[in-house]
Order: sequence, then structure tokens, then C-alpha cells
Amino acid sequence: MQNKDACTSIMVGKKASLDGANYIARNEDRVKAIEPKRFLVKPAVKGRHETYVSPYNKVTVALPEERMRYTSTPTLDQTAGPNEEDGINEANVAASFTESVYANDRVLAYDPYVKNGLAEDSLCTLVLPYIHSAREGVEYTGKLIAELGSAEGNGMQFADADDIWYMEVVTGHQWVAVRIPDDCYAVTPNQVAIEDIDFDDPDNYMWADGIQEFVEEHQLNPDHDRWDFRHIFGTSTQKDRHYNTPRTWFAQRYLSPNASLGQRPEDSEMPFIRKAEFKIANEDIQYVLKSHFNETPYDPMGDAPERKTYRAISLSRTAQSHILQVRNLNKYKTSIHWIELGVPAFNPYVPFFANADDTDESYRNVPEKMNLESAFWLNEALAEVVESHYQEFMEKDEDYQKELNEWARRKIAQVDKEAASLERQALTDYLTGQNHEIATHYNERTKALFFELLTEGCELSKMSFKMDPNL
Repeated sequence: MQNKDACTSIMVGKKASLDGANYIARNEDRVKAIEPKRFLVKPAVKGRHETYVSPYNKVTVALPEERMRYTSTPTLDQTAGPNEEDGINEANVAASFTESVYANDRVLAYDPYVKNGLAEDSLCTLVLPYIHSAREGVEYTGKLIAELGSAEGNGMQFADADDIWYMEVVTGHQWVAVRIPDDCYAVTPNQVAIEDIDFDDPDNYMWADGIQEFVEEHQLNPDHDRWDFRHIFGTSTQKDRHYNTPRTWFAQRYLSPNASLGQRPEDSEMPFIRKAEFKIANEDIQYVLKSHFNETPYDPMGDAPERKTYRAISLSRTAQSHILQVRNLNKYKTSIHWIELGVPAFNPYVPFFANADDTDESYRNVPEKMNLESAFWLNEALAEVVESHYQEFMEKDEDYQKELNEWARRKIAQVDKEAASLERQALTDYLTGQNHEIATHYNERTKALFFELLTEGCELSKMSFKMDPNL
């Protein structure tokens, strides 16, 4: 099976973040330049007797009778599966599926992918509604892999208010997972990232049954004195050094400016997990996911000869980007699902409270053709206009994004204050209403900028010609 996307993921532990929340985040990059996405709340289900069959590869799974409510961002076209990708469930567990990763031919020779096994299109649907902690997310997925096999290599993020776990499934049945330390962050760019596994520390590492025996039996470990998952199962190719490692380089250059000194874009041994050198804000995560090697010779929007050397983080074919802010429910009443539609470099992240039972019509209903009443199409249109006159429009676009981030912080603080006295359905109803208000504000502000730039762009046409008034 072929992975359908090529993403960039970021995880930030609660002691590394500015506000004490755990964060998992990812750009969902697709093959096509346009792949419309929706934002939905899937309701809780009880007493169900159904079997799930993937439209993509026919993997078949008997569904549990009960399902928790959860947010998700499915693809509009369901012929290749639901591709729900990410969300937060009512147990305050967040997950993001998946970071496409690639195993080397040595390990795939002995454990090839399973054609009708678990693939990206199904993972969110089959896992997120049924897990009550980040650790359980790894355990639950591991059981499904043992039963069904994996159709492709995938990295998965799981977070609750206490823990973040990152899991890499790299062959038909082999996988490992690592708990991200609270005072650290991690970045992964379509490459097997997890390094040394401590099999004597099951509190911080998990793995597929028999993986040590599998490696030993087939003589797969290239190292003399360590068990490095990346070295055993991963790749280190020219493609990695032009498509993958530069993204880690840029992210660590920004988040660890001292520790990353001397690293180069094509370095193959950059660490997966780093201690944060400063407390990382939501806006810092946004900056990395929005970046295109800004202020370096490798920026494709620049004019340096090296501008097309490496694959950037923000792409024109990003279907959506998300930041899942998992907050402690003893302090706040809900976590926040931040969504960016369009091109991350040009469009804002919109905060939606996860404890809701509906989403705004502009996010829920997405027509196949462009319609500015749809948040997806509105943001795609804005991105196209900004890029068309990048030098002239980028400052106004950045001011607009900054303005909305400021507005979002004030709005979240206001809602948190009002929500403190509410419980159960009254709380959910209030937060659902606030989500509608947030969507309306962002849509109106985006339309205003879009029409302003579209009008201004008419004056920038290369077809313009100034007539001498004396002629």
C-alpha cells in the first residue's frame, strides 16, 4: 500500500509548554493540491452492532457497541476511506493519525505490509472513540495491529492531560512507542524517528510482542552496543536528506537555538526528542507548522539559487493543519482543537472547544466546488490571492493572523471564565454556541481581507499600462 500523505508532526510536553498543556500537532499534507476537509463532532453511540469495512482497502473490523463522542476532520471524498485524521474525545484524549514513515527493505523482507491491514484512512475511526488515556491509545492500536496487520508505515500521536505518547508502526506487525518527557518536545518529518529503546523501562517505552526476537533472528541490528529503532527499521537516503531531515533541522533551529548549533539540513542523526530551551507557546508551534524555511536561502518564496533544494514544512497541498491543546480538566472545562484550513503559511489557526456536540455549518458542510460560505474554500481562496502577490500582500496577511491570535487568546480566557460555573449539558451547549461565534468571527475577518487583497491585486496586474495624458 502507498501512504497518501507526507506530514510534519510536533509534540510539546506540559512542562515545556507556556500554559502547562500537552500539545500534539501536525500538518496533513496530501498528494493533491486541493483535498477538501470538514470539521465534525461525531456523536456518542450505544448498543451498536455494526462492522466497519474500509472503502480504501477493505479492512474489516467489528465495532464496539459503545463509542465516545469525538471531534474529527474527515475528507469530503469518502471513496478512499473516512480519513478522519485527528480529534479529541469526550475522555479528554487527543490523537493524530498519521505521520507517514518508511521502513528499509531489510526489515520489510521479513515482515511485509498487509494489503488489507490497518491504514491511515481507518485509524482515527477505529481507535480515538474507544480510548481513555494516551497510553491506552498505544495499547489499543497495538492490539489491532497484532490482529489485522498494518498496510503501511505510520507514526501516531496520543495525548491526555498527563502524558504524550508517540507510536511508530513500521512493518506489517512491528512497532514501538515512547513517552515524550514532560519537559521536552519532539519533531518528526516522514522518517522513522524513535531512537534507543529501553526494554527495562515499560513505563516510558512500549513495543510489539516479539520485536527483540524478530530483530535477533533476522540479524537486523547494525549497531554493536545499542538497540536504536531508527537504525534498525528506518531509512537514511538521499530522499530523506532533501525531503525529511531539513524539516527537523529548521524546527530545532527555532525551538533549540543553542543545542542545535552546528546542525545542518542534511544531518541524519538529529535527535528526535529535545529539551525545550524556552517555554513553547501555541504561537511557536504555529510558527513551525507555518514555516517554509523563512529567513534562510532555502525559502521557496525567496530568490536565492538554493530555494528549491529542500521540501518545506508548509505546503500548498496541506489539506489541513491542527494543534490539539490538551488541558487539565481540573483547571479548565475543556481542551481545544485548533484547526487551520488552506495553506498554513497564509491562514490562521481557529480554536474550537472540544466539549461540544456540533460544529459550525461553514466547517460541517463543504461543497465540492469553491464557495466562499465554506471555511475550507474561503481559506484556500485567501491563500491563493496572498501567494499570487506574496511580496505585496504578506505583511497584511501576517498582521491579520497576529490580530486573530490576539483575539483568540482573549476569547478563550473569557469563555474559560464563563464556563467555570457550568456543568454537563449546560456546559456543552455553551461551548457549542461559543464555537459558532468563533467560526463567524474568523470567517467574517477572512472575507474582509480576501476582498481587500483581491481589489488591491487588480492594481498589480502585469497587463496594466499607464497612458500619457498628453496623447
